[in-house]
Amino acid sequence: MRINEHPDREALTLAVAHDIVTSLGMVLRAQDRATLSLPGGSTPVPVFKALSAAPLDWDRVTIIPGDERWVPSDHARSNARLIRRHLLEEGVAADLIDLYDPALDPDAGAAAASARVAGFLPLSVLLLGMGEDMHTASLFPGAQGLAAALAADAAPVLPIRSDTAEEPRVTLTLPVLKGATEAFLMITGPEKRAALERAAGLSPEQAPIAGLLRDLTVHYAD
Repeated sequence: MRINEHPDREALTLAVAHDIVTSLGMVLRAQDRATLSLPGGSTPVPVFKALSAAPLDWDRVTIIPGDERWVPSDHARSNARLIRRHLLEEGVAADLIDLYDPALDPDAGAAAASARVAGFLPLSVLLLGMGEDMHTASLFPGAQGLAAALAADAAPVLPIRSDTAEEPRVTLTLPVLKGATEAFLMITGPEKRAALERAAGLSPEQAPIAGLLRDLTVHYAD
């Protein structure tokens, strides 16, 4: 784990966007396509806006949300909607794989999503967020389905249900996240910095982010 500290959140945003664009550019110089996984929540929105201005061959990039709330794709809490609104609708011509399927429940939907994303793995670049409970993507401590999602032979996408989440969710599993060529974690605030330090001494079952710390580049600002 490498931690890069930034003087403010604007500098943090620019550094994360720079790392993503640089990493994607390297992949696209070596192969035809790249796969980028992005988180939900409000923290990465400025990064999405910065990425939208980057001179990159976005039509050769496929974007996969790191997780998804089981809500319609036009719902205010949909991660796919967030990515479309703040990145694709800003002129980025990337493809987006939506993990949600309105015709299916989360269990069947996760299986269908696994089939959709399988051909785009491994991830080229992964951006993660983390909660103060040390969850990442929708890998929540104590969640129903966590053990299956942490297993080495886990399917690419699995359903997760947690008492701390408002809706059922589906998530990219730990093997998929660990398989990313480049992985970045973006966190803000002293509470999350303290949580990250605690996670270093815990198991992935206790702190799911711990399963990814060895290869992460962390970007942090107060």
